[in-house]
Amino acid sequence: MAIEIKICGLSTEETLDAALDAGVDVVGLVSFPKSPRHVAPERAAALAERARGRGRIALLTVDADDALLAELVAAVSPDILQLHGDESPERIKTLKRRYGSEIWKAVPLSTREDLAGAEPFWETADRVLFDAKPPKGSELPGGNGVAFDWGLIVDLDPKRRFVLSGGLTPETVTEAVTATRAPAVDVSSGVESAPGVKDPELIAAFVRAARSAAS
Repeated sequence: MAIEIKICGLSTEETLDAALDAGVDVVGLVSFPKSPRHVAPERAAALAERARGRGRIALLTVDADDALLAELVAAVSPDILQLHGDESPERIKTLKRRYGSEIWKAVPLSTREDLAGAEPFWETADRVLFDAKPPKGSELPGGNGVAFDWGLIVDLDPKRRFVLSGGLTPETVTEAVTATRAPAVDVSSGVESAPGVKDPELIAAFVRAARSAAS
């Protein structure tokens, strides 16, 4: 099966190029000041322009208001809006009408009961991104290096368009894809040498492992 690979939280030309040269499908730019991967709008715009035509561009936000989203979309022209806050299905419908971009909605998982949180988004978002619930006290909705129990989604309807995230690494992505049959994977901290510092070698290793699992 084919698999879509996204590297999130890219913030330098070197690591952006490393991801695209490794063959990733989607590069992710984070707009969330509390994150070590945050890039300001003008920086995001420069990175997006460098990536355009080489891979799809995702813009990650957390409960961004209309003014901030308008500024970011104007700067980045993303292919994908990746929403990691408390955005409602109605909010997603509004943003799809307004911007016409693909929308991925993050749903954090810890227990089987959490799967119910995805239900309202199967019909409104283009993809549901399953991530681990953040550790207690964390201010980051993602990028915490925490995995959830993949067994929670092994029985998911194979027609569901989802993205597997949460603590993936070059060492675990093969097992994760095999177990869940994920059509897409998203990694951030799992290819870093320090918080917010992407490692080109880990990026390449992750891509190789994910492609191997999907072949």
